[in-house]
Amino acid sequence: MPEATYIPGSCNIGSGEVRRRQMVALVGLILSVIAFIGLISAHATGVERLGIFFPLFVSSVGYVQSRTKFCLAYGFAGSFNFGKLGELSRVSDPLNRAADRKTALTILLKSFLLAAIATLVVVAVPF
Repeated sequence: MPEATYIPGSCNIGSGEVRRRQMVALVGLILSVIAFIGLISAHATGVERLGIFFPLFVSSVGYVQSRTKFCLAYGFAGSFNFGKLGELSRVSDPLNRAADRKTALTILLKSFLLAAIATLVVVAVPF
């Protein structure tokens, strides 16, 4: 299967980078589960439960990036990577950089909303 190529505002990472984002999502999910178990065992109040937002946000950022094959940090920085991990290329066209920044912002907002919804569920669950 051929490696993907840079598509402004749509795809800025290859398979190695996607796997890295999947790992971030998994680590965030594991941290979220551990935090949830800790909150249950400590009989945390609703306000204390809001702290679970951070591991949920890490997980959702990794998840959304891996699904879209787009790195929000690379989008904001005007770069992309389809080669070895860490070998970035620059986006030279200003219109392409603008499209990438717009997609990066969309990913950030989607991730925030996913984490916020999951956090509200944790806050609402009686325990």
